[in-house]
Amino acid sequence: MTRLHILEKVKQRKEDIGLSIDSLSKLSQLGNRTVTRFLSGEDVKLSTLEKVTNSLGLDFSGNEVIDLNTLIDKRASEKALYIISLVQDTSALEMQGLENDDINTLFEETKKQFLYGDYRKNLWAS
Repeated sequence: MTRLHILEKVKQRKEDIGLSIDSLSKLSQLGNRTVTRFLSGEDVKLSTLEKVTNSLGLDFSGNEVIDLNTLIDKRASEKALYIISLVQDTSALEMQGLENDDINTLFEETKKQFLYGDYRKNLWAS
């Protein structure tokens, strides 16, 4: 497998997800310049390749480890959990914490919004 082949797989996955360079940088915890250099085919560290591929659900050689739907669902769950935790923390400070059933319902509704609704455009934003 050539470096060009791996790069093409990474670019395709990035496009399939709809990630900007900025979002990919934050997701992979790399700088914009590093990600830009990687995507333009310049030499980068192996750790850069690993971080980018792992953040896209690919292995070191660009093969799919996590299918696209599972990756999107996982991201929606993470984002929904983050939003719900903010709501719960704020509510708890006001002594109005939500019950578990309410939290689960809110989580599922928020996740659906990230997958299909108004929040979809923010799914990969940091």
